Amino acid sequence: MKLLKSIPLLGWVLVAIVLGILLGPVMPVWLGSVFLTYNSIFSGFLGFIVPLIIFGLVAPAIAELGKGAGKWLGITAVIAYASTLAAGLLAYFVSRWLFTKSLSGGGVEEVGAGEGSGFEPYVSLVGEAGDSATEIVLTPLMGVMTALVLAFMLGLGLTAFRSTVLFRGAVEFRSIIEMVIRRVVVPALPLFIFGIFLDLSAAGDAVIVVQKFLFVAVISFVLTLVVLLVQYTIAGAMNKRNPLAALWGMRNAYFTALGTSSSAATIPVTLESAKKNGVADAVAGFVIPLCATIHLSGSMVKITCFSIAVLLLTGGDVSFGAYLPFILMLGVMMIAAPGVPGGAIAAAAGLLSQMLGFGEVEVGLMFAAYIALDSFGTATNVTGDGALAMIMHKLTRGKLGTQPQDPEDEIVELADGTESEDHKLA
Repeated sequence: MKLLKSIPLLGWVLVAIVLGILLGPVMPVWLGSVFLTYNSIFSGFLGFIVPLIIFGLVAPAIAELGKGAGKWLGITAVIAYASTLAAGLLAYFVSRWLFTKSLSGGGVEEVGAGEGSGFEPYVSLVGEAGDSATEIVLTPLMGVMTALVLAFMLGLGLTAFRSTVLFRGAVEFRSIIEMVIRRVVVPALPLFIFGIFLDLSAAGDAVIVVQKFLFVAVISFVLTLVVLLVQYTIAGAMNKRNPLAALWGMRNAYFTALGTSSSAATIPVTLESAKKNGVADAVAGFVIPLCATIHLSGSMVKITCFSIAVLLLTGGDVSFGAYLPFILMLGVMMIAAPGVPGGAIAAAAGLLSQMLGFGEVEVGLMFAAYIALDSFGTATNVTGDGALAMIMHKLTRGKLGTQPQDPEDEIVELADGTESEDHKLA
């Protein structure tokens, strides 16, 4: 049991993919239908929880940014968002350039339709009532865009009115959502991915998909390196430093993130590396922990590349006009993504379904592809934080005018007029 618990999520996902491909052609129809029943139930639950994930993560994230009074927090957030968007746009144009000929018409335009596999779920969990007697309806409380707009309204409202009670409730609701992702969604993913590849293999599509995605994975990794080079070229030019030397100075943070797959766990190493690059202590202590949460350029590259690949494989619309709104909204979701393996793609699942029209199989492929490269995306995220710290060091001249207040240290005024530090908000 201890050995099984020690296997990382990536290991389980790889096992699920391999077993799905191998067992698909020989799996009895009745047993394959059992796994598709699990997939249908999990997909229906995911459709129900996604709007709550968006609302629960975005609202307190906006409120916390607002409560950190001081113009430098806003400037840092804008630069982090711009960096994330730039990474997404770069990934989009490169993907369109490299993937269009190689992936279009790849023979899996009907992926997800279940044609040829023979597997059918015994029971389906759906968001809207249909004609089938085997369907169980679990209607989401709100739509994805409704959740996003409501999260913005509440987050901005908390910033303006500074309601301690509502803010505490938003933060505690976020804790519940993060627990659901960490203890329910993420542990359930390997079996979900197994069912996806089991169905694809039985239909004869699995090998094609894996071959195509290996090429996309290589391009995604190369693009993360390009993103880092661009970030450090800008940071180096502003600080009159060799960008390659500055990037090499962050190597400890990069390789630590490869091992941990966690931006938060890598913060101490990232701080030390940024200071060695000449960033002032005050700036590094402010920017690095903040950007570990809101700057996810590596994750943006991965999601963009693989979503373009899925759209091309399935005959979807990859025009710039159709895809740009997704990049803009995805940048917001990256700011609020929870810091657990697979957390970013879980937060983005609603946008993939709502804005790109992804179904159960397409979302499953995105989960598998994202987790397979999770550590490289995290390493890009934390290394890029060092570049943003250098930029902020130049803009602030090594000093910060107003330090943001940590929500955990906020003093709450009690009803009798006294103040207590025992009321923690995060």
